[in-house]
Amino acid sequence: MARDSVGRKPFSAHYGWTVRHLGGPDDYDLPGRAINSSADGDQSPKAWMSWSSGKDSALALHATRMAGAIDVVGLVTTVNSTADRVAMHAVRRSLLEAQADALGLPLHVVELPWPCPNDVYEERMATACVAAKDAGVSAMIFGDLFLEDIRSYRERSLAGFGITPLFPLWLRPTNEVARDLLHVGMRAVLTCVDPAQAPAGFAGRWYDEALLRDLPPGVDPCGENGEFHTFVVDGPGFSHPLEVNVGEIVERDGFVFADVVPSPEVAITSPL
Repeated sequence: MARDSVGRKPFSAHYGWTVRHLGGPDDYDLPGRAINSSADGDQSPKAWMSWSSGKDSALALHATRMAGAIDVVGLVTTVNSTADRVAMHAVRRSLLEAQADALGLPLHVVELPWPCPNDVYEERMATACVAAKDAGVSAMIFGDLFLEDIRSYRERSLAGFGITPLFPLWLRPTNEVARDLLHVGMRAVLTCVDPAQAPAGFAGRWYDEALLRDLPPGVDPCGENGEFHTFVVDGPGFSHPLEVNVGEIVERDGFVFADVVPSPEVAITSPL
């Protein structure tokens, strides 16, 4: 089987549903004809990827690119401006920027205070949506899997901006998504764990076969219920892997965080 320049198998070799499920109006949310073309008259609608820095965002981005109906032209990420880190995932801004560089996409950062009242969050996201619309963007891609309340909130939030929310991974069985993340060469490390839902010791571990075997019953293999969050260092679409180390593990505000740090001299050693 053919592989790409870094030895990964083609996405379609594992995601047999890619073209069939992402290309029609009755399947997933990427039917090109159902979304308005970009404001500047290009054939393909333009989209921003709602980018958490984690594995599900990375897979949703890749699925969208493979489907070919949408032109993803940017990433949008919320950052805790006090900590200078990605909200909830606690990833350093410098590593977020390194991801965008490796993916070849402009990064649009929504700066959030901490703590952040909901009205401030919505105001700043609205500003980002206006900027997206002004840039000719007509769709926003999300990596959500099955939480109906989250999806409904996103749909309501975007309704007034003429931006269509798309969910290319929606209702895929999460055990299948977990396996396929590994099969397509996605490398990710757990940066945040909710110890009320998953073992605190998972913070700082690589998202790999061993971790999936060790998950206690009731923990979603993709962490969709908030059990854990991840940071992707390599995968489809990355021009090069990000070299990192796992640093200090700390408990704060009821969560356990692993500080992932850039490590230009140390190679990644996740056993996939």
